[in-house]
Amino acid sequence: MSTRGYNSPRREAEAAATRSRIVEAAARLFVRDGYTATSMKAIAAEAGVSVPTVNLHGPKHALLIAAFERAFAGDEGRHSLTERPEMAAILSEPDDQAAMRSYVSFLASANERAAGIIRALALAADADEGARAAWLDLEERRRRDMMLGAGFLVQRGLIRPERQRWAADVLGVITAPDPYLHLVEGSGWARADYEAWLLDSLQQLIRTGAS
Repeated sequence: MSTRGYNSPRREAEAAATRSRIVEAAARLFVRDGYTATSMKAIAAEAGVSVPTVNLHGPKHALLIAAFERAFAGDEGRHSLTERPEMAAILSEPDDQAAMRSYVSFLASANERAAGIIRALALAADADEGARAAWLDLEERRRRDMMLGAGFLVQRGLIRPERQRWAADVLGVITAPDPYLHLVEGSGWARADYEAWLLDSLQQLIRTGAS
């Protein structure tokens, strides 16, 4: 009898665990040492695997994006943030105010987890062509998510349909990592103050978008 069917789940679990170790090791080094100074050899040593194994999961800029996705969204992949379980639950919340509060809490947690990687990403995009291309792709994906978010506001009757593009642009500004980094990391705001600012900004967007 073939054992292939029985061994496959275990091999898949082992491969996933190796992938996690590599991406988590890369994230630690990118934050600590910077993208440029982090070599594939250093990532291999940090993860406890061989350099060829790391190369199978590379290139380096792909590991950087994977580290960001895991920190911010909880998993890897090009699928929309709206398809992630936590965000899907927020979008299905029937009470508008409860949904907004949950969204604000999600963003605060995501930006908090990803703050170090976000800084590494910004610096890498200036120094490495591959990282810059990956950053631009990530930004395009983010713009699509903002359009979906604005569409959610339209569907709930919170803003006028003709204001969707405008709302997406404003959402892109207020929910971006930059305000979190500036207010919390740079200016020393407490997380609760950042969440209050973000909620107030979303409510102002809705008031303007509905008028």
